[in-house]
Amino acid sequence: MTQQRSLSAGQDPLILTVPGLGNSGPGHWQTQWEQDLPDCRRVDLGLWDDPHRNTWVNKINLAVHRSDRPVVLVAHSLGCLAVAWWAEFEKPADGKVLGALLVAPPDVEVRPIDRRLTRFAPFPHGELPFPSILVASRNDPYMGIGQARHLARTWGSNFVDAGETGHLNAESELGEWTFGKLLLNQLLPKPVSFDSRVPLGSFQPDRALRRLGA
Repeated sequence: MTQQRSLSAGQDPLILTVPGLGNSGPGHWQTQWEQDLPDCRRVDLGLWDDPHRNTWVNKINLAVHRSDRPVVLVAHSLGCLAVAWWAEFEKPADGKVLGALLVAPPDVEVRPIDRRLTRFAPFPHGELPFPSILVASRNDPYMGIGQARHLARTWGSNFVDAGETGHLNAESELGEWTFGKLLLNQLLPKPVSFDSRVPLGSFQPDRALRRLGA
């Protein structure tokens, strides 16, 4: 993986959320992050109910290049595939993307739960050119946990087992998803205390992050 680019003093990265099919509504953790976290905004992919892979890839590319500072991508569901395809097509090597948090990617090849997902098939098979964390649930109807582990290995991502939390969306009732914010901290150049109820010193990344093949 490429190394994270050092930031000048006082310069924080821009956090770009990348929703999936149907966009993320008011009860989704991505929406709450955009409201709660500084320097966090959504990539408006458009065509939320009629997704087009190259259009979504181009929207991500535009958002990244318009940023006047490094970015961290936070994708959910089909947004994870859009990020992976963006990396496959653009092959970014300038270090502007510090990392990506990829949450609950769906199966687009074997048994997709929605035919629209097949528009993003097949899975990109190249390792992502920036640090990444792939989070999956044991009872996600969109992708089995074993397939998610394999995908993390393919993309060179750290894998996190989120337990039985469904599709890690609004229906999962995660609220602000504090654990996800702590995972995000692993991709930021300097840790941020997002929630005073969960001291950063109590979070042990070695237990949550397991590099596959290590």
